[in-house]
Amino acid sequence: MSLNELETPVPVVDLAKVDANLKRMQDYCDTHGIKLWPHIKTHKIVEMAKRQLALGAEGLVCQKLTEAEVMLDAGCENILISYPMIGMEKARRLAAIAGKAKFTVAADSICAVDTLREAAEMSGAEIGVLVEFDSGMGRTGVVTPKEAYELAEMISDTDGLRFAGLMTYPSNENSVAFLKEVKPLLDAAGFGLPVFSGGGTPKAFHQHELGIVDQLRVGTYIYHDRNTVAAGAASLEDCALHVLATVISTPKPGHFVLDCGTKTLTSDPVAAPNKGHGLLVDYPEAVIERLTEEHGMVTLDPDLPAPRIGEKVLILPNHVCPVSNLHDQVAVRQRDGSFEFWDVSARGCTR
Repeated sequence: MSLNELETPVPVVDLAKVDANLKRMQDYCDTHGIKLWPHIKTHKIVEMAKRQLALGAEGLVCQKLTEAEVMLDAGCENILISYPMIGMEKARRLAAIAGKAKFTVAADSICAVDTLREAAEMSGAEIGVLVEFDSGMGRTGVVTPKEAYELAEMISDTDGLRFAGLMTYPSNENSVAFLKEVKPLLDAAGFGLPVFSGGGTPKAFHQHELGIVDQLRVGTYIYHDRNTVAAGAASLEDCALHVLATVISTPKPGHFVLDCGTKTLTSDPVAAPNKGHGLLVDYPEAVIERLTEEHGMVTLDPDLPAPRIGEKVLILPNHVCPVSNLHDQVAVRQRDGSFEFWDVSARGCTR
């Protein structure tokens, strides 16, 4: 089957580019003595996770318990859930799998630590805990070094839990300042700092410059997208996943419609001159201005070459992670040019 024989819309992955991206990041981490922990939320594919581990990744990062359950079934044995677990139902589910692998979980509150304590008690397995702090994103994470220290103290005093270190996203100069304040508190209490876990593909290749990162959590690097290209973390040639779509209507000059909308492409914005909802590889001046559920409305200067009805076009997504989660399978181009369909096994794993 050739590219033009694929039914659209469909995500198309170039395996040679994937492997090059994986090797580049692993080599970077190995060179700088940083442990690589790929975040599987980008691809959600068992075969991709196995490739990452085979190259030397220390473990896998999952965002939710359901993702961890899928990766466990694939034989992965070292898992970090970089998301706070809250409530008894989460404790029960974590307890059911805690003895099947080495688990570490992020926490930023007493409630989250209590949930992990319950899971450890029910399972009899030790659970590592990374205290998450906010480095400027305004999402999850404690906001003061005192809060981080107090959670570390609580974790260290709790049977079944192990203080595993600190975690933030993204790791940046704010992280350095935070660590400078909290580390003396941890050292004075005898806790030390087992691991400093940083993250973020856009600045991944500058993490060694911070001088603090022991563990790097990155996801988008496997495929890249318009945002990582705009951030300078990759080139257009490095991008390994595109959405193949078909032009289904050309109602007037300078306007055409694709068979992909919000059920195929992300609505996330991009930091690039040509905004829109994705980059048309062969028509870079075109702008995907609007999406409805099944339609992508594109504008283009009427004086420029435009695709015809029935023509298939490749689109580079703004943000590739949600695109993965919108599809049951991806078409993977093998090194010999043939295609295989791989299941997005952790698709919809949001709990």
